[in-house]
Amino acid sequence: MIVDEPRLPGPLRDHLISPVTRTALRVQQETLGAVRGFLNARGFTELQAPIIGPVTDPGVRGAKQVDIDYYGARYKLMSSAILYKQAALLACDRIFCVAPNVRLEPPETASTGRHLVEFHQIDVEMAEASREEAMAVLEGLVAHAVSVVIRNLAGELEALGRDTGAFAELLDQPFDRISHTEAVQRLESAGHPQRGAAELAWSGERVLSGKATRPFFVIDYPKGSRGFYDRESRTSAGVLRNFDLIAPEGYGELSSGSERESEYARLVTRMRETGENPAKYAWYLELAREGLRPSAGFGLGLERLVRYITGLGEIWQVTPFPKLAGVMSP
Repeated sequence: MIVDEPRLPGPLRDHLISPVTRTALRVQQETLGAVRGFLNARGFTELQAPIIGPVTDPGVRGAKQVDIDYYGARYKLMSSAILYKQAALLACDRIFCVAPNVRLEPPETASTGRHLVEFHQIDVEMAEASREEAMAVLEGLVAHAVSVVIRNLAGELEALGRDTGAFAELLDQPFDRISHTEAVQRLESAGHPQRGAAELAWSGERVLSGKATRPFFVIDYPKGSRGFYDRESRTSAGVLRNFDLIAPEGYGELSSGSERESEYARLVTRMRETGENPAKYAWYLELAREGLRPSAGFGLGLERLVRYITGLGEIWQVTPFPKLAGVMSP
């Protein structure tokens, strides 16, 4: 059995030649192949996500964006491809990409085991789709990836010390669903403070995750806790048509998604409500004025999914060149 590694990565060469790293990267390759096969079979077109743009996702939960000089203009490194995913549906009905992202996370996240400054998301978007349809695709995608890895790399998982019996409920039963309100109540009952109008804290997610035996969805976050692009319910004011997917065993959030706001006037209103300046989003709002397609989708953290499948303690163990908040590295 491969011995687990320290909390923070050591010298790069030691990390690269480690049998843990080599095995984790094989699992990542198998996971990506399973993801692409699943989505290709369901009519999704893979696109290459942009790396820079005039704006990026503002809803990055305490992380800072990275500015660059783009021929005299101030551009951003992408922290999420969300705006471009919506735009891409003008070309294709169903799209996905394996998108690189950079977020300057707060230094305290270096010890959470699940935050990277530089990471990849499996970004999926579907035109004319509902939240429930997006959740169904996500659930099927995760179950398929897990089953493929178990079938093809059982020896590698065993070497990492991962008990594949931990996935029995994931493969045999549908994922649970709870509302954000119910999640807050569960945390309060467990003695863990959580504001009802706020996004679930990382520590709260860990508490809920640690009590679960299979992945589960948290739905219906309150407006104000998420970005302007999450669609507000037309029947329940102040409730967003969104979701998170939480892995069990303490691994925490794997994915976030929602139905999207696509109407120009609603987007401008939501931007102002969240403190964003609509003028920054000129290209995106121009597309919305001319007609963005209603859609739903999600971003699934590649490294987080691979960490969950492998059962490793630290997310840096599943990437060859890890960047942790506040930790200088190549």
